[in-house]
Amino acid sequence: MRILVQKFGGTSLSTPEARGKVISHIRRELDNGYRLVVVVSAMGRKGDPYATDTLLDLIASEGGKLPSREQDLLLSCGEIISAAKLCSLLKEGSISSVVLTGAQAGFRTDSQFGNARILDIVPTRVLEELERSDVVIVTGFQGQNQDGDFTTLGRGGSDTSATALGAALHAEMVDIYTDVDGILTADPRIVEDARPLDYVSYAEICNMAHQGAKVIHPRAVEIAMQSGIPVRVRSTFSQSEGTLVANPEGFKDVQLGIVDRYVTGIAYVANVTQIKVESTGDGADNLQLQVFKAMAENAISVDFINVTPSGTVYTVFDSDSAKAQAVLKELGLKPQILSGCAKVSVIGGGINGVPGIMARIVEALTEQKIQILQSADSNTTIWVLVNKEDMVQALRALHAKFELGK
Repeated sequence: MRILVQKFGGTSLSTPEARGKVISHIRRELDNGYRLVVVVSAMGRKGDPYATDTLLDLIASEGGKLPSREQDLLLSCGEIISAAKLCSLLKEGSISSVVLTGAQAGFRTDSQFGNARILDIVPTRVLEELERSDVVIVTGFQGQNQDGDFTTLGRGGSDTSATALGAALHAEMVDIYTDVDGILTADPRIVEDARPLDYVSYAEICNMAHQGAKVIHPRAVEIAMQSGIPVRVRSTFSQSEGTLVANPEGFKDVQLGIVDRYVTGIAYVANVTQIKVESTGDGADNLQLQVFKAMAENAISVDFINVTPSGTVYTVFDSDSAKAQAVLKELGLKPQILSGCAKVSVIGGGINGVPGIMARIVEALTEQKIQILQSADSNTTIWVLVNKEDMVQALRALHAKFELGK
């Protein structure tokens, strides 16, 4: 049995026209000889009747609060509604289908409501239903803990559901359908000449996702990479093949092009605060431990960390800035705070060991009179911190410097 997993997000299911496109993609792959497992998100975005954020607003609008267990129960309704609606449309089109919740599809998770981790997938029911139906529709974003409670997998959880299910079923491919033509070199809302990429390695897209590119969830890529299952990121609204995500050796005839491409894309994370803490005498050796232990104990996520013998520099989200500052002052420290920053990332599998990449980054930003507040690098990414007011110009300058629009 040839199995293909398709995942359709909220915008792909939000209107009759969009749902018609979904049906056409399903029909095409059935004609290609596949049995399909279709993973769905809740329909639409905030404000649409059954979207996840709309369901949350249903409680918050009257000042209500909901325990995390019951909130997961509420949020699981969005995907169930999507799945039932799609099933009715397939039936109308004479395509046999059946709906399974995440639990019925075999997703077993821990009990971290709102951000559960998949412990195991037992897709026995999915395989049984594929013998009887052309399409098995699975509600994304959800599973079941050992007590039988509904759990949700956190933001982007439907992507994770799709790649995890694809791995468990040994599917040939996982197709992630969205509202853009694949993975682009930059955010097209900011960089006008951003272009779609035909091929991206797991490592490249994982870094792009972690650094702010929202086209696919990082956890979904990690699961696909571990299992070696190829993923295509495609547009619901076109017949384009989109972007293939796989190991470089899977790119066949285009492998040389991947090796020669030093920089793949530019990503960003806005609304971050830089915090500097310097040692002022005794206790210097213990400063870093004090700072990061305090951040962890107060559930403050830290990023962009530079540690020196005299102190440390790191970033937090602007929303955590006041809390982080208060925590540090309680320790008797005197943090220097710079809010309203943005982290800009230059990402590429070919960066490591290539002379001149950092020089070109500095040149591009210097030409635009953009100050670099902080920098760091890894094998596949170079990060710079800039003032948020310079972020858009920084993205455009770096995209142009590395000729990513060509």
